[in-house]
Amino acid sequence: MTRRTDFDLDLEERCRLLDEWVATRRQIAALEAESYALLVERIGMHDSDVSESPHHREAIYRSMVAEYSAAGHIPKGSVEYAFTDARTLTRTLPAVQAAFSVGSIGERHVREIVRASEIVDDAIRDGRVDAETMSVYEAAVLVVAENDTAPRTKTHARQVAAALVGETVVEQHRRAAAERCVTVKSVGDGLAALTAILPEWVAVAISDRLTQMARHITRTRNEQEPILEPLDEPEGSLYLDDLSPDDPRYESYFDTAVIAADGTFVTDPLAGLIDPMADPSSPDIEHLSGDARTFDQMRADVLADLLLTADPSEATGTGLENISARIQVTVAASTLAGEDDRPAELDGHGPLDPDVARGLAGHRTGWARLFLDAQGLVTETDSYSPTEQMRRFLRARDQHCRFPGCRMPVHRCEIDHNHDHARGGRTRVDNLSHFCTTHHSLKHPDIHERHRWTARQTSDGSLTWTSPLGREYVDPPRRRVMFV
Repeated sequence: MTRRTDFDLDLEERCRLLDEWVATRRQIAALEAESYALLVERIGMHDSDVSESPHHREAIYRSMVAEYSAAGHIPKGSVEYAFTDARTLTRTLPAVQAAFSVGSIGERHVREIVRASEIVDDAIRDGRVDAETMSVYEAAVLVVAENDTAPRTKTHARQVAAALVGETVVEQHRRAAAERCVTVKSVGDGLAALTAILPEWVAVAISDRLTQMARHITRTRNEQEPILEPLDEPEGSLYLDDLSPDDPRYESYFDTAVIAADGTFVTDPLAGLIDPMADPSSPDIEHLSGDARTFDQMRADVLADLLLTADPSEATGTGLENISARIQVTVAASTLAGEDDRPAELDGHGPLDPDVARGLAGHRTGWARLFLDAQGLVTETDSYSPTEQMRRFLRARDQHCRFPGCRMPVHRCEIDHNHDHARGGRTRVDNLSHFCTTHHSLKHPDIHERHRWTARQTSDGSLTWTSPLGREYVDPPRRRVMFV
């Protein structure tokens, strides 16, 4: 008889906890579906009330939403979304509703599928596509939704809807661009929320540039010089830039501050230099702390600097003005050449106006131009590093980190040999994929095998990750052609 070890028992317990957690999440989703069914019943009562008093339609609706918001301790907007989603599921998305009812998809999946279905519904009502188109939309979207995260479902659903209704997605984006605006709303304690509604590609580029700048500040904050108070003179306050190097007062700036061993700025250097053992808490020594801001605080400060001064202020360090925003766009060569107006794709986000894609491609050399040629692709090299052509192919194929559910863009990821190069893995496109730093480290050989993941790639570009529990999770490549 085989004796079961402590490791076997421990592994079984970990698997049990995972299985029960997954089952509980499915039960939660099924209960959410039941709550939607209750909302549909309430909508029926609302419609009856409106038919009896049509002139009070708005008041009846507001009263219903307010009561559910108060009873459920849920924001008004969330209640309105829930009613809208419940109505749409019942009327136009029966297959999605069925998947929701058994817990195959969650509430966030439903929300993204409903949002993306709006342009299909509009096209059906306008007679531009057949009513059966919605069934095709459901089937295509559920293929991803039942096996992936809500954010990835959102991108896929928008692509499916765009393909089904054709050029209308371009028209929709152009109409939506007219709604761009900036609003300010107080959130209390001297803070406010500045909200900018922008074209998606602009917002993504802004976020990327702010992130790059914050990383630059993090790397160089120890190299910054202190920002000292101005000299008080009879003619007014004077800063260093106001003085000539020949002016005796110029040297006083450098005589009033040195960098202490602990990285702070000491405004009375003689106290520390004459007596190295001087108490750091002495009132004769004033310490000006270095940059201790969090990453998010840096992004917010840089945003304010750029909007108010056009260039980052000196307080954030040097070199920031040279950092450009990065986004990744995939566009057919025929569209780029102006032969058609098919939507391009803002990788990881969804369709993009072809005029915007053409403008980005031709505006400046800082934008990468991507042409996919199936006949001329280099698929393997004898060196460790892939060729630039292979990198372009991998960027187009992966778009983001290839761990299931992760959407970190490829320009923030590393190209990994799925089967280690040191152990005989070849530098081939079917052995290479993009992983973000977090997920790349999961398969690092320094990690104990009880906690290490492995990844292998199949010929169709799918990545199969195997967890320490022996469970397999598949991440298929992005679908480029969805309908023929």
